[in-house]
Order: sequence, then C-alpha cells, then structure tokens
Amino acid sequence: MTCLKIAVLNGPNLNLLGVRQPEIYGREKLDDVELLCLRTAEELSDEGHIVEIDFRQTNYEGELVSWIHEIRAETNGIILNPAALGHSSVALLDALLAVDLPTVEVHITNIHQREAFRHQLYTAQAAIGVICGFGVRGYQMAIRALYDMFQDEDE
Repeated sequence: MTCLKIAVLNGPNLNLLGVRQPEIYGREKLDDVELLCLRTAEELSDEGHIVEIDFRQTNYEGELVSWIHEIRAETNGIILNPAALGHSSVALLDALLAVDLPTVEVHITNIHQREAFRHQLYTAQAAIGVICGFGVRGYQMAIRALYDMFQDEDE
C-alpha cells in the first residue's frame, strides 16, 4: 500500500475564513476546511492507498516560502490557496518552481468574476491546475485531482 502525502498550504487572511466577508467567502471556517480535507483523505485511504494531509496557514509570505522549501523532500504534492499572494508574489512562484512538486492552486471564489487585479495569478504558472469558484469544496476537488494523478502514474 502506497502513501500519498499532500501539503495543504493557506495564505494570508484565511485564518479569518467564515468571519471575513462571509457573503463572498462563505461561512465555513478554516477548521471546517481542514476537517473536509482530512475526511477526503480518509475516504480516499479507504479506496486502497493511504493519503496524509499536512494542513497549514500563515499570514506571512516568507513563512509560506519556507514551508514549501521544507516539505519538498517529504511531500508528493501541494494544494495551495495563496490568497492575495497569488496575485503578487514572485517569491512564492519561484519557491514552487524550485521544488518542482505537483501543485494545485485553489481559490474559494471565482477570481474571474471579481476585480481585474485578481485575474492575474503569478503562482498559477507553477500549478498543474487551478480550481476556483467552488467554495471550500475546491480543496476536496484538488485532493481528488492529485490522488487521481498519482493513481494514473501507478498503473
């Protein structure tokens, strides 16, 4: 039985999920998102492979970059919600490119229906895919996408 290790990394202000602009971001809190990720991993583990989730959040760009460096040897893939850093952080893009791990970028809202500055994502240039607009279910979709990708590689 193989083990798939996925880091779920969350950027600035996501600690206020459920409180900050719930009409835009929804009422689920970050703890709810973590529980959703853990439950999804558990469901997939029941299908035959162990899926482990390393769930983190920070408000600091440098800490997010350091985490990406730190996990490179022990993680199979990254799910990243860079929040506003996705629109501005070349340093985060460079970190993702340097570690060369399959990355799925997640945004809770549909960024293409929002302000024009949110349409550009630097970090997405290092991602194998971007999921946006499905609320916190986007995290679940991202975990399943990475799982399926690794299943395909095993065949």
